[in-house]
Amino acid sequence: MTRKTLHQNEVGKEAWYSVAWQKLKLFPGSLAAGSQNPPKVSGPAAAALISAGIGCLTMMIVQHFTAISKDIDNIIWMLGSWIPGSRNANKVYGEIGSYSGKETMLLIGWLVNWIILHLAWRNTNVKTRTIFFWMFFLFIAATAMSWHPLFSYLPLM
Repeated sequence: MTRKTLHQNEVGKEAWYSVAWQKLKLFPGSLAAGSQNPPKVSGPAAAALISAGIGCLTMMIVQHFTAISKDIDNIIWMLGSWIPGSRNANKVYGEIGSYSGKETMLLIGWLVNWIILHLAWRNTNVKTRTIFFWMFFLFIAATAMSWHPLFSYLPLM
């Protein structure tokens, strides 16, 4: 085959990654068109976002209680023992310890509050300003609770 016939045969064929890239470049345009059925209320979205902040705050409150009492720490650790690596006899891999229970409390706090808030706000229109205020307030409060100088009265680990 000559060079000219090789080039003519390959003109109609594009590499799969080139085709994928061309389709990917068009993706945001489909979002700009909007939905045919946009949501009428913002309550379910508010419930999801605010409950995440409540879950983080729950984890930090549990952290402080486990630092105060070894009995509470053991109960929380037992609650999180379903997470792989919570208890590990192998010294090489170590264990995550009672942090698994704190993660479990975050998960429970988030999901329980999400269900409660969703049921309460499923037909409600919550202002965006209110959603973001509570979401950021809860995340900042949870973050501040992990800072030593603010909670120096507790024997933090």
